[in-house]
Amino acid sequence: MDFTFTEEQQAAAEAARAVFSDVAPDRTPSPALTPGAVAEDIDRHLWHELACTDLLGLTLSPDHGGAGLDPIALCLVLRESAKVLARVPLLESCAVATAIERYGERTFAAELLPRAGRGELILTVGANGRSGHDPAELAVTARPYGEGDGSGESDRADGETGGPSGGSGWVLDGVQSAVPWAQVADWIAVPAHTAGGSPVLALVPRSRDGVTLAEQVSTSGERLAEVRLEAVRVEARELIDAVGCWDWLRSLLTTGTCALALGLGERVLAMTAEYTGKREQFGFPVATFQAVAVQAADRYIDLRAMEATLWQAAWRISTAAGGPLPAAGDVAVAKIWASDGVRRVVQTAQHLHGGFGADTDYPLHRYHAWAKQIELSLGPAAAHEEALGDLLAAHPLG
Repeated sequence: MDFTFTEEQQAAAEAARAVFSDVAPDRTPSPALTPGAVAEDIDRHLWHELACTDLLGLTLSPDHGGAGLDPIALCLVLRESAKVLARVPLLESCAVATAIERYGERTFAAELLPRAGRGELILTVGANGRSGHDPAELAVTARPYGEGDGSGESDRADGETGGPSGGSGWVLDGVQSAVPWAQVADWIAVPAHTAGGSPVLALVPRSRDGVTLAEQVSTSGERLAEVRLEAVRVEARELIDAVGCWDWLRSLLTTGTCALALGLGERVLAMTAEYTGKREQFGFPVATFQAVAVQAADRYIDLRAMEATLWQAAWRISTAAGGPLPAAGDVAVAKIWASDGVRRVVQTAQHLHGGFGADTDYPLHRYHAWAKQIELSLGPAAAHEEALGDLLAAHPLG
């Protein structure tokens, strides 16, 4: 395997490092000291800087004002964002935009995507279902309008409902929990299932009639929302029923989460190396003690495994290359390593920092909170081990 990045991918990473270089992880109140969310809004200044650097349209085609790069480039940028705990919906917005361009209706994509690339629209996605344990698409039902409600067409005008007019379109009912950045998003991508059990992806404006948000807060102190949909109408073009759309988007989101875990883990290990290199006991830096060095070396091995499995998964979903297992197998392996690895990295960092690691004036505790959120996002290691087992049973190797 050759994981050498192209010049364009490296340029994207360099641009991201430049943008994130001025971001302070402790810019917001500590989640350990804040009973609710640490802030009401995303980092708007950073969002604007990402838009000005063309990083929000990184994976969009030039036809929509983007750079035309692949998910590997997006993962490189996400890796840098996690090192500074960037408070922006970079993964969610870029992933949804890419799925719309890849699978959505062309006219609708042409209207939406250039604005998303310029940062004028924020996109997010509900990927956790009702509880976070069952498939997200099972938490919401999608039925053609007029089916099951005793009417064949709408008697409400578009301007009155805030939704589509006429008898065409779909109706959504259900709940998606822990939707990131939903309160500030303009559009929410909602996975759902039809009467036949097929997964679909609906694009719903946050202000659409029937959409209500209940406040939730993540482990990292960021705002989430429980999104309830009660007879929410969407136009036919706002619902993507292309085969494989939701599976591909979920794989991209999961792989992007692995990139966040890698970047965070790398920054935490660097913080640990710096601290143990300066902290002395018995006249020697603690980094020179064998027990400390061995623990740090183990975490370095974790990060290299996280890196190798991340790029394998990103390469599979970027190229649609074949393999002994579907691409979902590589994604599952990457998330297993990301979830377990990032947890071990931050736990070791806390141990080697001693009490200093829990000091709320020092940023390590923030990284620990974000790591726990990333570990559980889109399923912990155990969930992906189960998924990998199912894939191996369905596709015997050898």
